[in-house]
Amino acid sequence: MATSAQVPPNQPLSQATVRPIGVYLLSGLTANQQQLLAVDTVRGYLVEVCPLTDSTTILNPHTVEDWVGSSGLSVWQDTIWFVRDQLVFCCDSQHLLPEVFARLPHDANGIAVWEEHVYVSCQKSGYIHVFDRETGKLVRKVRQPGIGRENLTIEAGALWVCDRDEQTLYKLDKETGAVQLSALTPFASPTGVTFFDVAAHEATQSRLCYISYAYEEPYIRDDPNAESPYQLTFRDRTFIHPFHFYQPQDQPYTLSTGYLIEISYVEELLPLEAVPLNNVEWRIALPSDTVRQKVRKVEAIGHPFTEEEQDGQRIAVFKLDALAPNQAGLIGWKATVEMYGLKYFLTPSAVEDASPLSEEFQARYLVDDDELAMDTETIREAASVAAGSETNVLRKMLKIRNYVYDQLSYGIQPKIDTPDVALSRGVGSCGEYVGVLLALARLNGIACRTIGRYKCPATPEQKNLPLEPDFNHVWLEFYVPGVGWLPMESNVDDVVDNGPYPTRFFMGLAWYHTEIGKGVSFEKMKADNKPEHLSLGDLAINHVRFTILEELNPKLSHTASL
Repeated sequence: MATSAQVPPNQPLSQATVRPIGVYLLSGLTANQQQLLAVDTVRGYLVEVCPLTDSTTILNPHTVEDWVGSSGLSVWQDTIWFVRDQLVFCCDSQHLLPEVFARLPHDANGIAVWEEHVYVSCQKSGYIHVFDRETGKLVRKVRQPGIGRENLTIEAGALWVCDRDEQTLYKLDKETGAVQLSALTPFASPTGVTFFDVAAHEATQSRLCYISYAYEEPYIRDDPNAESPYQLTFRDRTFIHPFHFYQPQDQPYTLSTGYLIEISYVEELLPLEAVPLNNVEWRIALPSDTVRQKVRKVEAIGHPFTEEEQDGQRIAVFKLDALAPNQAGLIGWKATVEMYGLKYFLTPSAVEDASPLSEEFQARYLVDDDELAMDTETIREAASVAAGSETNVLRKMLKIRNYVYDQLSYGIQPKIDTPDVALSRGVGSCGEYVGVLLALARLNGIACRTIGRYKCPATPEQKNLPLEPDFNHVWLEFYVPGVGWLPMESNVDDVVDNGPYPTRFFMGLAWYHTEIGKGVSFEKMKADNKPEHLSLGDLAINHVRFTILEELNPKLSHTASL
């Protein structure tokens, strides 16, 4: 097979996004000795791409019709493999004339070939089908780790799977399908995965994981001929990006590609009524240090603060002798934070013998401390139905989550109602999802608490630009004795009516989740003469800003901190 001329590197491959020219929707990815190979399902192009220059060559210019609708891509010796509809194809790398190798009962999605076996994923069946490469006969099946369309590759004796809906890369035992590792990808809709020999372009012996992505991006189109020239529309976006992940030794979780982010939270004093306040103490939680989030630096904005610790969380305390009526000012902080993707890959069997909750945890995290309506018939009945007879904490929590997803649809509400009202209505905001989940979990003996505050806009390509989130956001953590607190998104995985629901954010958080004030109030204000009716919203308007500074490799960052 012809290859493009090698070009001297102008930036490290580990940081460079690869943008093939003239492609629309990449749906398969592999590599030869020096270049990346990808397939475009829309045009039917099999392309060879230089990862340093984006130089793109269409390898099948005379047979593109045979490749339209194809997905998955694998190379074994001199043969190229792909799938289309229910068929598995192979072809000689010189002539690229596809021949049918096998047929599945449902549409195939991804393919990987290694030695005597051909691995083919099929979302509809829920399995990865393993064929004998010589005879084309089905040898065995292993269960898919996720619910979406999955693409495959083989590396280091393991089967690697990227799931488009789960936004996750899995490492499987290729014989049994047991999950050995899972990691969240930094972009949505991963459509292909491969490992590339960087030594072909750089003086290194490392293998670099590449993942392709494809999705539609909303944008404002300028149409000068229209009565309203600015129109919302969509355009295709597809690219290939290096993926970094790191599993700390003896830990059941993986950290994946992260970003160094500057976060600022500022209250602009803008009172709705002229109220004088004396001896004011304004407390705002600071970003937390966690296994996936590391605070490098914090500084004050507008007014100096002292720092206190509350239940292990850092709190900025602003003190003012007085606030005069209509007094202007800024109160807030700016923090520089490392934020990574986090995904636990615990199995229910790993926590089957979890010890009971301590009396302290029961007294603190199994009670109704936030208007959870845990004593109402609606919530008590829902708690019983949601968990059923399940006793394993992971399976029980997942059953409760799925029950809530079945009962609720997402919608912004003018105010947060109690869980019984939200559950009866059938529509809830993220805060109402959290309230229902907390109530049902606590009634089933699972310690849990509210976490969150904001999400950085998930646009990591927009570096060094001020980004503002549209809403604040909350999710929760639940506690597994012997393991610790595990994250779980409130409503984000409720993506389809009646499931199946992805588990990407069950025991996982994307890099853009900001953990602030875990288990404590985010913001409070008190004053000697504060009227009872006066709230923070009556006194100030908040300003939240994120600036993405650089991409981070969790393995390098972790090693440097040791």
